[in-house]
Amino acid sequence: MFLGEAVAADVYSSRKKVTIEAATLLYDGVEKEYKQAKLKAAKTFGLHYMPTNLEVALEIDRIAEEKEGPAREERLIRMRKEALRIMRIVEKYEPILVGSVWRGTIHHDSDLDIIVHHEEPQEVLRTLEQTGLKIERTEWVSVTKQGKKKSSFHIHALSPIKEEVEIIVHSPEEACIKVTCEIYGDEISCLRSEELETVLKENPTKRFLPA
Repeated sequence: MFLGEAVAADVYSSRKKVTIEAATLLYDGVEKEYKQAKLKAAKTFGLHYMPTNLEVALEIDRIAEEKEGPAREERLIRMRKEALRIMRIVEKYEPILVGSVWRGTIHHDSDLDIIVHHEEPQEVLRTLEQTGLKIERTEWVSVTKQGKKKSSFHIHALSPIKEEVEIIVHSPEEACIKVTCEIYGDEISCLRSEELETVLKENPTKRFLPA
């Protein structure tokens, strides 16, 4: 093996170690953020090679498939059906399904993530309180991106099938804004209720990942 090939192989091996360790930390819930998981994993091995978020996400997916088996797909279908039920109830608020249930990459700690659009979050909350969802808590969350501060209202609930649900209320102006996924690097295309219904009929475990 040439010196360059040996170095490349060593870099790949080191990077893979950090990827697996970071993915394990996130899967086990030891860390919640990708950046912190990667930094901790690199420190564990005394390495400086940092994998991308996509590499770590794909490794989490592999771990989940290995540990959870066929039950994982069965749960995905249940969660997508539950998402459709909730989305139909809040249809007038332009709901979209995002997160791991949209992508089809759920694992044991995944929840349901639905974004709705309305200028009055309390109206959305009152609507949801009449649906059988158990509202656990609500909160305002602010983030700053590209120098602009944005706030959204988060409703945390427990569904009748005992799945954690997070409904995020954005302003109507944000309905058409295209967002790039910080983990997968692609555009978050999401699913509207009619699209989700089609997926459930034609390919209920379909995955939405970068090509």
